[in-house]
Amino acid sequence: MTLEKLVKLFDHTCLAAYAVDADMKKLCAEAREYGFAMVAINSVQTKLCKELLKGTDVHVGAAISFPLGQTTIEAKVYETRDAIENGADEIDYVINIGRLKMGDYDYIREEMRQIVAVCKENNVISKVIFENCYLTDAEKRILCEIALEMKPDFIKTSTGFGTGGAALEDVKLMKSIVGDAVKVKAAGGIRDLKTCLAMVEAGAERIGTSAAVKITEEFKAL
Repeated sequence: MTLEKLVKLFDHTCLAAYAVDADMKKLCAEAREYGFAMVAINSVQTKLCKELLKGTDVHVGAAISFPLGQTTIEAKVYETRDAIENGADEIDYVINIGRLKMGDYDYIREEMRQIVAVCKENNVISKVIFENCYLTDAEKRILCEIALEMKPDFIKTSTGFGTGGAALEDVKLMKSIVGDAVKVKAAGGIRDLKTCLAMVEAGAERIGTSAAVKITEEFKAL
């Protein structure tokens, strides 16, 4: 692992309900300074972050139906389009966990199909948040198989707002099913270099964390 590769793993995250413009300015300044892959923010802050990151290669990533996923497909598609119009380069949306629990896999498939299609139309990266802490392994496998059909760019372990975050076992399971066809993002509770590198070793190609600066400095101190 090199420093250049490490920083490009990070989706530098500030998704707090109480985040204000000053938090976005700090987040984007750090992302600009370190050269992180993306800033992960609630969609309302998309336009501001796009302006703050103008002239850099740091992407703006909007969280959609976050953190519960309990909005209609139509609402998620609208929010996705709105975020893209405001400058989003990447979209992280939360699946309808209730529909998955009910066994309504056609709904989950259609939701993913529509959101991924909007992203592809606009050359925007799509990420599907599973929220694994609420799912059985069988449900995780079903989601992975649907992702293999719908081809989002990434599947993602967690929002960081559930009862649990990224787990190595989940990253390994997800990777074992999707292989190289879909990438895996680990997010939630990753706060040190050891955990970050373990997630990468397990198959994660993006790391969502609010501790990207801390982890990078830890790496630089080695």
